[in-house]
Amino acid sequence: MTDLAANLASVREAVAESALAAGRRPGDITLVGASKTVPPERVAEAIQLGLTHLGENFVQEAESKIPRVRELSGARVSWHMIGHLQSNKAKAALEYFDVVETVDSPRLASVLSRRAEARPVNALIEVYVGNEADRPGIRPEDLEHAYSAMLELPNLDVLGLMTVAPLGLDNVQTQAVFRQVRELRDRLRDAHPEHDLETLSMGMTDDFPLAILEGATAVRVGRAIFGARPS
Repeated sequence: MTDLAANLASVREAVAESALAAGRRPGDITLVGASKTVPPERVAEAIQLGLTHLGENFVQEAESKIPRVRELSGARVSWHMIGHLQSNKAKAALEYFDVVETVDSPRLASVLSRRAEARPVNALIEVYVGNEADRPGIRPEDLEHAYSAMLELPNLDVLGLMTVAPLGLDNVQTQAVFRQVRELRDRLRDAHPEHDLETLSMGMTDDFPLAILEGATAVRVGRAIFGARPS
């Protein structure tokens, strides 16, 4: 067994254990491999091992990597944009990504809506629950207004919410953040019952078990799968 195979098996086991502990089915959790800086050959190996969802942080890296991964693997997988997306990169992002997880403003949503041509944009609203003013993400108090504005846009399908927990929190505090985001999603559902908002993308290598306990339907795991990134 290669290190990548062993890593994937370990992460899948941890996902399953957390799901079962929460009274949920392991198969209901989507594992997104966060492949920032990972060489195409290693990403293709992960795909051959059964990883079907990949996440990239930068459009520029995706432009060269994704075609090469497709060439190497010969497989069709779902690519997620999981890093901050600048409006001027929106059109390029839509060429490579199946899901944009980091829609952090109505303005970006509007740009994506205008740029969408071949298909509707599958999007998640990025929410930030914390005190760092420069962190991307819609603040909880602005979420209802932002979501209502996005519902008016054509070619935009909001599937749910995404969040990154603030740095420096202990496990109890981190789990509370994930719980708050789930509750925000639930309130949006109550206010707009015609929309499912099924997806909650929460949790990374250091905290995905806590996110699953609080309802995450997708976790973005990089280092635990691919190993430490170059410094």
